[in-house]
Amino acid sequence: MELIYKSTRNPEEHATASVAILKGLANDGGLFVPDSIPALDKSLDELAKMDYRQVALNVMKLMLTDFTEEELNYCINSAYDDKFDTKEIAPLNKKSTGYFLELFHGSTIAFKDMALSILPYLLTTAAKKNNVKNDIVILTATSGDTGKAALAGFADVPGTKIIVFYPKNGVSPIQEKQMVTQTGDNTFVVGIEGNFDDAQTGVKKMFSDEAFCSLLDSKGYQFSSANSINIGRLVPQMVYYVYAYTRLIAEGEIKSGEKINVVVPTGNFGNILAAYYAKEMGVPINKFICASNENKVLYDFFDTGCYNRNREFILTSSPSMDILISSNLERLIYRIAGNDAVKNRELMEALTGKGEYVITDSMKEGLKDFYGNYATEEETAATIKKIYDTDKYIIDTHTAVAAAVYDKYKAETGDNMPAVIASTASPYKFTRSVMNAIDKEYDRKSDFELVDELCRLSGVKVPNAIEEIRTAPVRHNTVCDKEAMPDEVKKFLGI
Repeated sequence: MELIYKSTRNPEEHATASVAILKGLANDGGLFVPDSIPALDKSLDELAKMDYRQVALNVMKLMLTDFTEEELNYCINSAYDDKFDTKEIAPLNKKSTGYFLELFHGSTIAFKDMALSILPYLLTTAAKKNNVKNDIVILTATSGDTGKAALAGFADVPGTKIIVFYPKNGVSPIQEKQMVTQTGDNTFVVGIEGNFDDAQTGVKKMFSDEAFCSLLDSKGYQFSSANSINIGRLVPQMVYYVYAYTRLIAEGEIKSGEKINVVVPTGNFGNILAAYYAKEMGVPINKFICASNENKVLYDFFDTGCYNRNREFILTSSPSMDILISSNLERLIYRIAGNDAVKNRELMEALTGKGEYVITDSMKEGLKDFYGNYATEEETAATIKKIYDTDKYIIDTHTAVAAAVYDKYKAETGDNMPAVIASTASPYKFTRSVMNAIDKEYDRKSDFELVDELCRLSGVKVPNAIEEIRTAPVRHNTVCDKEAMPDEVKKFLGI
């Protein structure tokens, strides 16, 4: 049965999976959502006998129904190859705190690789299926990790160009160096004078600017997105939650059907929404533990039912979560509003206009499987040190936010059900914050001295993603005001 994707803001706008991936965003600014979530058609015990690629096929064929299995196998096998430094692709690492699902073994050492390694193949396959003649311009805002992962995925892919906007002073030095040294004639990186929300808002405005899109079309271009607003990002993320559960079965940690908790550090809400969709497919997840840093807009939402972005934007040591407008939450709001696009649009217009919206009591009922909390900067650092002291295991700042919030959840609830903690980035991406958490004396060393010290302490080889930027020349040094983002796009495309 073919799955149809609908806009969260317009009940009349429908698309096949391939068209939804091509467009990225619906015409009215809404996000594409499946009209239903199909149940897994293999048992969890059967899936436990499969490797990552096989699990991916069994999830994605149900969600992307206008792709053939041959097409999906091509995309999956092209993506999940030796770009990943472990044959498991997403290994589970059992420690005293819980099961860390290591999502950072791809080419840019962040969880974004899990989806952005496959998105270029899904997108170019979708373009062929729909007889698209235009070059596709991937327009992306990043809070640090999406940008590099998207650049690496799309670099020199025929028929595509990729433009990444990032907050100039809002990412880690390693994250910035990864982006500005990116090779590829079709790549363009721009720092903006503003924060991630400014970059994300600017990108969304360009998507919904009909005159701009018409101009692009006349020059042989069309926009698509590599952000998690694109359903082609979200579906591959569902895979690793199915895979994680089946690894617990395979390793004898649980029996099929036993419930687990999932802990996710998130700012834009895409990573935890993928877990929610995995549960809808049949993965027995008890609680979705939503971990925020000091930009705790999601914690406040789960606590009060009011989403309010009218607050100070805080730069933290977990910059990929420094977000006040959680785009993917819209997909959950649409669901708990009874798939009511009109109601959802009203709430999103209130967010744009007044900077806040309040959900009804009946909608709050739809959030009962979610628990929200946050970690301060001090708690994040203390958690890195505690896990290092206890397990000799070094985690990054985002994973530490999740582990700190999970400790709070257990203390509040007494729930010791097995928990999968999404470990979203390698500590090598945030060496200074990580090493300072272990010992303040490290702050006197340079960034790359810290890399070598982290290698010595952790026993984990320095990833190629870090080695290659030690001496790589800067290729992108454009910086602009947030209002000038469309001008930079035009300049790069020569229009």
